[in-house]
Amino acid sequence: MSAASHTPTDAAPASAPAPAAAPHSARRSLALALLAGAAGASLALLASGRTWATGSAVLAQGELPRTVTGADVTGVPGALAVVGLAALVAVFAVRRAGRIAVAALLALSGIGIVVAAVLGNTDTSALREKAATAVGLSGADVHHVTHTGWPWVAAAGGLLLLIAGLLALAQGRHWPAMSGRYERTPGGARGPRRAPAAPDLDRPEEIWKSLDRGEDPTR
Repeated sequence: MSAASHTPTDAAPASAPAPAAAPHSARRSLALALLAGAAGASLALLASGRTWATGSAVLAQGELPRTVTGADVTGVPGALAVVGLAALVAVFAVRRAGRIAVAALLALSGIGIVVAAVLGNTDTSALREKAATAVGLSGADVHHVTHTGWPWVAAAGGLLLLIAGLLALAQGRHWPAMSGRYERTPGGARGPRRAPAAPDLDRPEEIWKSLDRGEDPTR
């Protein structure tokens, strides 16, 4: 009795891979980074111009209310918000190592804003300086000091910039870059690159010029 021969069946074709999730994930991370970065910079800039603390300078006639804004307390959040916004835009103008460096700068800007806002929430030196100006005496003290919630708004903006920077570090290599089809023309202006005009075959001098350039005038 002959043994039944088994013919190896062809292996089932491997199923086609599902559409890569990388492009979708890159688009989602890009949108989230842009939203977080723009919102974070806006919050930090907005908070820098708002009142962070109030107090009263003591005068012989009574007390004089004083207020300080975030810019009076520290200029760090406003300055780093501008740096972070510029870094967010620059992420798309560079590639590879340059993109990593700019993304790191974006994240560091967010960290700097958070630290400056937290420290500024308890800083009364700006209030004392304003009190000294009002009283006319150095070292004047302030009373009834209260702090608003704007430093925490600035800190929230810094946190959003930090998130945008971390997203750029993790997913930035998948993000698109600015197109390089525009370049500086010989005259100095920027514009799209144009192919040289075809020579006029009815003019012999044009044919010789194209031959001198190594071009085929009949092409």
